[in-house]
Amino acid sequence: MLLRPLEMAQEMVRGAVLAGETVVDATLGNGHDALFLAGLVGAGGRVIGFDVQTEAIESSQRKVEAAGVAADVFSFYCVGHEYLSDYVEGPVAAVMFNLGYLPRADKAVITTVETTLPALEQALSLLRVKGVLSIMCYPGHEGGEAEAEAVVQWASELTREQARVMRYGMVNAPNSPAFLIAIEKVR
Repeated sequence: MLLRPLEMAQEMVRGAVLAGETVVDATLGNGHDALFLAGLVGAGGRVIGFDVQTEAIESSQRKVEAAGVAADVFSFYCVGHEYLSDYVEGPVAAVMFNLGYLPRADKAVITTVETTLPALEQALSLLRVKGVLSIMCYPGHEGGEAEAEAVVQWASELTREQARVMRYGMVNAPNSPAFLIAIEKVR
């Protein structure tokens, strides 16, 4: 059975993160990745999350609290992911990005090339060796194609001495399907 791109992102992150480590959800959305990450790091770990919309912060907090995640495990900030390094001290085991817009919210509020590329640079610099950076790209919405192309370009310019980079997604699906860019830091 083939995994969907988001499932593949979770598999790769699961393989990299150890209990007690620090991880980042760079685009909280509705909190699904934050909850997933909290399950990996456990009570001794840290999940640090970012989103520009207060409703995303609130939704994510409700989700992790309802799952019984202790308050000292997570810190969520209502700021853009381009400020990641102002709030996170490395090294971190994983950083997850779900680009685009918050589902069931204002579709005009989206991630952009101007904020995402600096955030990716910061995320990569914060990763520990063998840490994983997962980037879900959604080219099918207004602004999404330009952002996805910029992410692919950025990732393709990383040297093999810096990182291992892969792209994963459907090639025969209609409507500009989502795809994953996964990066493992080598040094």
